[in-house]
Amino acid sequence: MKSKVIAIANHKGGVGKTTSVGSIGAGLALKGYKVLMIDLDAQMNLTYTFTHLEETEDSIYSTLVKETNVPIYQVGENLFLSPASLELAKAEIEMSTLIARERILKHAIEPIKNQYDYILLDCPPSLGVITTNALVAADELYIPLTAETLPYKGLKMLEETVGEIKKRVNPNLSIGGVFFTRYGHRNLNKEVVNIIENTFGNSVFKTKIRENISLAEMPLKGGSIFEYDKKCNGAKDYMSLVEEIINK
Repeated sequence: MKSKVIAIANHKGGVGKTTSVGSIGAGLALKGYKVLMIDLDAQMNLTYTFTHLEETEDSIYSTLVKETNVPIYQVGENLFLSPASLELAKAEIEMSTLIARERILKHAIEPIKNQYDYILLDCPPSLGVITTNALVAADELYIPLTAETLPYKGLKMLEETVGEIKKRVNPNLSIGGVFFTRYGHRNLNKEVVNIIENTFGNSVFKTKIRENISLAEMPLKGGSIFEYDKKCNGAKDYMSLVEEIINK
């Protein structure tokens, strides 16, 4: 299969973005696909979940600012990670003076792209230079969303950013999927889901990630939800989502 680069982004925090990257990545790896996850968030949550390291010797920061090779660590069978570092917090400022700064990540992953079936980009909760880099490098954007009013309203800004990048830099970028996390069966949930489904149509995944305590506990233990509790609703829901992604 042709390698696919997927940015998973939402400038609203607390929507389960990093949990989704780790769970989708691990699920695809369990299905036999070779997956690289790139942690672009200075909070390092994805990196910590899979390595339990507070800091790594090499990180994607050096790639973005110093244009070094992408650092890659194996964190499971078929599963690889390019870690973040706390230094990413200052990368936005340092990258602002670089020529063609929005294309740095795209150029960096080009030589390694075909070594993986999927490359998943875990974006910071902002629409700055780093997220722009991810969207320029990506084939598709997946948007995790909680079924609440405020996160829904923030989608407009993300849509506008995608439109600008598509028009000016990456004509191949598309919104490949929207999926709901922390889903319950309250009336507000259902109302927001209906609005999103009417707006995005077939791009909305059928699988909804239910509220699940195991997903919250898992980062402290480390590894993926499938290692932590493969029988929990979180593991079942993310594997269902993975199967939808494979069959897209």
